[in-house]
Amino acid sequence: MNSGVSKAAMLALSRGFAELTKGTGVTVNSVLPGPTLVDEAKLVARAKERGVSLEEYKKETFRVRRSTSLLQRYLTADEVANMICYVCSPAAVGTNGAPLRVEGGIVRAYT
Repeated sequence: MNSGVSKAAMLALSRGFAELTKGTGVTVNSVLPGPTLVDEAKLVARAKERGVSLEEYKKETFRVRRSTSLLQRYLTADEVANMICYVCSPAAVGTNGAPLRVEGGIVRAYT
């Protein structure tokens, strides 16, 4: 399935649940992570194969795959987890039915 279609379904589902729980004090939101570095061991091996440093390899692969990111690097799992912790905390009491993008400012190019 196309990831855009599955994300749209997830957003519709979370928004629907948010509407079902209105007035109950329960909030429902969606966290939408962008390109996240989760398996650094694979990248280390690939960098070694190419004879470059890990940092050089990360920059090159990111540049090729995600050149539209404003952050210009992969997110860390901790950065995504921080958003999840926020949305589960009392600080997010006013956030309901929201798609929370944690993607480093990916800019979509529409032509």
